[in-house]
Amino acid sequence: MSESSLPSWHGTTILCLRKDGRVVIAGDGQVSLGATVIKGNARKVRKVGGGSILVGFAGATADAFTLLERLEAKLEKHPGQLTRACVELAKDWRTDRYLRRLEAMMAVADKDVSLVLTGQGDVLEPEDGIIGIGSGGNYALAAARALIDIDGLDAETIARKAMAIAAGICVYTNGNMIVESL
Repeated sequence: MSESSLPSWHGTTILCLRKDGRVVIAGDGQVSLGATVIKGNARKVRKVGGGSILVGFAGATADAFTLLERLEAKLEKHPGQLTRACVELAKDWRTDRYLRRLEAMMAVADKDVSLVLTGQGDVLEPEDGIIGIGSGGNYALAAARALIDIDGLDAETIARKAMAIAAGICVYTNGNMIVESL
């Protein structure tokens, strides 16, 4: 079987949002290979930097963990400077022959900033503080934007509702959520 005829990995929805001084990253637990669900309880959201930074990753698992390790190293080199650490990681990701082949995206956030990191060298800060990445990311993003201004809904409630909407639309997203907050 040639590499191009192998089924591709799918199965991540990551959502990051801010409301009322809180930041939340939520991720579903599904990993699929082609049309087959391989795992339903993967943990794609983590706290790093001594618990002061949230990370959610989408893409090939080994690639995502490689990038997570690299981000942690950059954070050790630039403590308390999430944006700088992300820019340094993006530079490496873009220029290093090994890293530029990695297929993953990351949503990262601390108490002050939320960022998307891509393999194209992008470090993006959304103007509304809401990020959606992965196969169901756009569904979760749209749902979160619709819910964000509703009084009485806190950041975690919005994240859970938006992720449930994404899980109801995207076949590569399940309702088994991990939610971390600061």
